[in-house]
Amino acid sequence: MIPSLSARITVVVLTLGLAAPVAAAGPFEDGAIAAKTGDYATAMRLWLPLAEQGLVSAQLNLATMYDSGQGLPRNDVAAATWYRKAADQGSVKAQSNLGSMYLSGRGVRQDFAEAVKWYRKAADQGDAAAQYRLGVLYDNGQGVPQDDAAAATWYRKAADQGHAEAQSNLGFMYFTGRGVAQDFAESVKWYRMAADHGNAAALYNLGLMYLKGEGGRPNYAAVIRLFRKAADQGNADAQFNLGYLYAEGQGIRRDQVAGARWYRKAADQGRANAQYNLALLYQNGKGVPRDYGAAATWFRKAADQGYVDAQLNLGIMYSNGQGVPQDHAAAESWYQKAASHGDASAKGEEAPTWLNLTAVGRDKAAARNADLPLHASPKRKSPRYRPAERS
Repeated sequence: MIPSLSARITVVVLTLGLAAPVAAAGPFEDGAIAAKTGDYATAMRLWLPLAEQGLVSAQLNLATMYDSGQGLPRNDVAAATWYRKAADQGSVKAQSNLGSMYLSGRGVRQDFAEAVKWYRKAADQGDAAAQYRLGVLYDNGQGVPQDDAAAATWYRKAADQGHAEAQSNLGFMYFTGRGVAQDFAESVKWYRMAADHGNAAALYNLGLMYLKGEGGRPNYAAVIRLFRKAADQGNADAQFNLGYLYAEGQGIRRDQVAGARWYRKAADQGRANAQYNLALLYQNGKGVPRDYGAAATWFRKAADQGYVDAQLNLGIMYSNGQGVPQDHAAAESWYQKAASHGDASAKGEEAPTWLNLTAVGRDKAAARNADLPLHASPKRKSPRYRPAERS
């Protein structure tokens, strides 16, 4: 499933940085020297007349100052105005940044078609960031008809220039066979390139492929190393799966304290399966002190996101008065919510007995939560490691 627009926008970063001065001395160069020393008022005074006269580099620098709030109050409208003037004269950076402003609706009315237009102008001039963002728009069908092949084409253009996010996305396209023929070896190749740049999503997905033996034999040492690098950057999927590997002792010495720690990091980011698994650890006193109140709290967080096993277990806690005041009405309410999602054990007339569930939700429950958002790399949905159900 393709991430939402709001998730996409968070990864769009305007290409800022003042235009470099030319060799000859003059007002523009004096302004550049002033800006370098932090004297933005002088830079503005010197660049404004030049920008009004049509000097592209001065227009781009004014736009950048307004965009970033360097030396003057941030003004998105003014930034967009000056970006447009420079973009109309062919400035690649201005075209790319103007596309980003139309994508996010900053300083201009949000308009995906206009974003495509300006990104394409910059992309056609070889700008890797614009090529990547144009790929994202084709991927999402924003401003253009959704087109996997076109998305892959633009991702490849940017990836060939070393753009890490494009490399990661292209790796995912090869993993899923969307827009290109499915090819795990190619997927690994592009993920590895992006991972070498420190891209968290690629680190996680490459680790996932090593874990599942796709593109090669399972390699737990590489899995742990890659998951940890991604997890250290805040990737919630990597944090969850690293927690599972530690808690279950899969590919590494079992360490439920470490498992709880990584589950907590993912749970704090809203991952329902991590919240559920953390609740189980509190319930059973594994890796953390036994604490039914904490277990109920984390079950509720996951249950509120529709995680069926958490709803069922929270109902049982209310039924037994464990970690929460005994409340049969609340218990019945949670049983009904679980039953409405198809949990057969919640449909009987009598309250279900306490389930000795393991640190992994059942596959069907995990599948219902497959569209939880990723960390700040919401390019493509990452394939997720779904450990088998254990009894």
